[in-house]
Amino acid sequence: LTPIASLEREPDIEIEFFCDEPGRDIPPGLDRFEVAEGGRCYTAEDAYYLEFDNSLMRLRQGAPVRVEVWIRQVPETVDAEVARVTSFAVCAALRRFGLFELHSGAVVEPDSDRGVLIVGPSGSGKSTLTYQLANAGWPYLSDDEVLLSVTEAGDQIEARGFRSFFALRDSAGVDFKNVFEPAGVFSSTRASSVVPGYLLFTAISGDKQTQLRELSQTETMTRLIRACPWATYDTAIAGANLELLSRLARQATGFDLAAGTDLLEPGRAAELLSPFLRQN
Repeated sequence: LTPIASLEREPDIEIEFFCDEPGRDIPPGLDRFEVAEGGRCYTAEDAYYLEFDNSLMRLRQGAPVRVEVWIRQVPETVDAEVARVTSFAVCAALRRFGLFELHSGAVVEPDSDRGVLIVGPSGSGKSTLTYQLANAGWPYLSDDEVLLSVTEAGDQIEARGFRSFFALRDSAGVDFKNVFEPAGVFSSTRASSVVPGYLLFTAISGDKQTQLRELSQTETMTRLIRACPWATYDTAIAGANLELLSRLARQATGFDLAAGTDLLEPGRAAELLSPFLRQN
């Protein structure tokens, strides 16, 4: 997060952590959804709860927006759940101010300066493709998550990187990721924001050759909704979130990308995508 105003102003968001505490009781009768990584989301019009095995988050509307996070037992070592619930807490609050997260890598096609969002769940090859393009000199925003918002002029959707570091799964298939800061690794620079012109929905095909297929606007919108569950889970902002995704589907051209092993060859991703995107 980059400060843009004096720290003397009152906060728009307050996030408070409570350690080694059980948390509040979840009111009965709320709508319940299962979310990624074993979480459970409970929603109402003005508040919602997000529960994992060792943590509970509660968001309450107001000025400021208040988010409370209870860690039931503080882990002795680095713990993925603490990082996960912290990320959820920040994103939940930012949605109240028109910043909507998308599980996506993001780079800039250097010849056109148009943004390329690489959308997909964990294990879909998203981070690897982002890495290959950034390593080929394409400016990058993020390898995993972006924040979408309407531009100040109100006529386009723009994307910003949510985190600076890259995380790539070990090539041997071991279930952990290698994490590194890209500055000094890539010759390309990090872009602060971009207007997306292309959406690549990735999946690993297992074939040798990568296949690209253009999607209709309806298919693109369906894929975006699937990638953004909070657009329906978080009822208080669902309308605004769905409207933003609809505008993105009209603004950017969507493609299904079945990633082959050829994308692992140095320079192959940029060699394949640059002419394809320019002609579309």
